[in-house]
Amino acid sequence: MRREMQEILPGLFLGPYSSAMKSKLPILQKHGITHVICIRQNIEANFIKPNFQQLFRYLVLDIADNPVENIIRFFPMVSAYVSTFFFSSGKVLVHGNAGISRSAALVIAYIMETFGVKYRDAFTYVQERRFCINPNAGFVHQLQVTFFFLLVLTQKPFESSCYKTKTREKRTNNEK
Repeated sequence: MRREMQEILPGLFLGPYSSAMKSKLPILQKHGITHVICIRQNIEANFIKPNFQQLFRYLVLDIADNPVENIIRFFPMVSAYVSTFFFSSGKVLVHGNAGISRSAALVIAYIMETFGVKYRDAFTYVQERRFCINPNAGFVHQLQVTFFFLLVLTQKPFESSCYKTKTREKRTNNEK
């Protein structure tokens, strides 16, 4: 399973580079893939590369799998790119070398932003579909901080049942 892609959301797949190799073209076509986000470091460019530029639209991102890498700067670009397939009725594969850290972090960020959920919920959701994900600690921290700032900037609190209960309790105590 680790060497195959999994469908995380309808039309959004996450996997390793091996799921996008030349020998996998029939599988990509069977799943209707139209867009690919290829994530790699500069040193991986010789062996992790777009294989079907004539068939799929590619977004290639040079991102190191390093806890100090600023992955946040790629969130808006990835979100916009993934959103294009929804409008064009296409499907996108997000892959890195192993489909475990960098690509998983970006898919988690997309889910957090799209559905307004916190990191832990998005991580669990993705992990239920691709068991081997494990974003590095730096990426996890950036995702958690980003979620916090999204809440502050939009002033939309996360609507968990725990939050609703605490809010109701505060209102009830203040009204007394």
